[in-house]
Amino acid sequence: MNRRVAIAGVGLSESGAVPQFSPYELLARASRNALAETGLTPADIDGFATTEMGILPPIEVAEYLGLRPTWVDGTGVGGSTWEVMAAHAVDAIAAGRADVVLLAYGSSSRSDVKKGLRSANKSFGARGPAQFEAPFGATVAARYAMAANRHMHQYGTTVDQLATVAVEARRFAHLNPAAERQELISLEDVHAARMISDPFTALHCCLRSDGGAAVILVAEDRLADLPTKPVFVLGSSEATSHSTMSEWDDFTVTPAAVTGPRAFAQAGIRPDEIDVCQIYDAFTYSVVVTLEDLGFCAKGEGGRFITDVGIGPGGGLPVNTDGGGLAACHPGMRGLFLLVEAVRQLRGEGGPRQVEDAELACVSGMGGWFSSSGTMILGRG
Repeated sequence: MNRRVAIAGVGLSESGAVPQFSPYELLARASRNALAETGLTPADIDGFATTEMGILPPIEVAEYLGLRPTWVDGTGVGGSTWEVMAAHAVDAIAAGRADVVLLAYGSSSRSDVKKGLRSANKSFGARGPAQFEAPFGATVAARYAMAANRHMHQYGTTVDQLATVAVEARRFAHLNPAAERQELISLEDVHAARMISDPFTALHCCLRSDGGAAVILVAEDRLADLPTKPVFVLGSSEATSHSTMSEWDDFTVTPAAVTGPRAFAQAGIRPDEIDVCQIYDAFTYSVVVTLEDLGFCAKGEGGRFITDVGIGPGGGLPVNTDGGGLAACHPGMRGLFLLVEAVRQLRGEGGPRQVEDAELACVSGMGGWFSSSGTMILGRG
């Protein structure tokens, strides 16, 4: 079999500060919302994917949701997990191994920190390759900051250009009632914020949120029975690069340089045909370098692309139209939220932040400090 696959349902739970719900409850609320808009029931789901929850994530969470899937995935590659899982689900559905696959995620990261739980601060450990870097105290923010500094040194990228990513994210968040940080900010606000790791102040860094998201993928032959507008998966690709900074060949090149061209080639689409883009924005630099690697501009021109072409409302390439991880929400591995927003844009459900006549979307998730990438090209059905 070689069936086409579409995203038929998406759902979010409450996000931001939601201490009354556990990760399982947030995941379930998002899944219920995704199911509700499709008219499907749990009995229709024969494939399930999740990660980062419990010891046996797909099994434990499926049990919690009352599912008995015959296809599962528990891949864990950081923030790009969901684009990678979605690609795996597409392959499974196309091959006839499943008809309806649910991807679901929940996190209470923000509330766990507030409660002082030790498990709230994820540790990457100090065993294996990490033992050679952990003693030097390289934080997650410091790793991204080192990469950003290299890009600035090598290509002349400026702090103003990086800060523009945060400013434009707030402009979209200002149009999104569900965004955690809706107030507009200026370049001066970004520069004046508390320094985290040079060149990043706090406003260059993503939020820490609670929240859940869910996506339902279905075989094309099931679409006639569903009320929602389908969004087809046209192309996808996944790749890994490194786990330690010492093994990263070039701080200015990410695995998106592999996944972008491959996903576009499979879709038969060029970057200049894309109407809207959802990019993992753990830090402002993430957007700059990922745009380059996906092929929207040449290497080293990401900063100028952001200021000259524009990535905010009304810009030449609207990016992270919900406000992204910098302003909307960032419940741990945010890649699934990128897919939700892309689908809503292609359905024309963006409300005040809707990109006019959006027909094609590029979604690119990033794991760790650019250690993995998953890129998908989506098209309106």
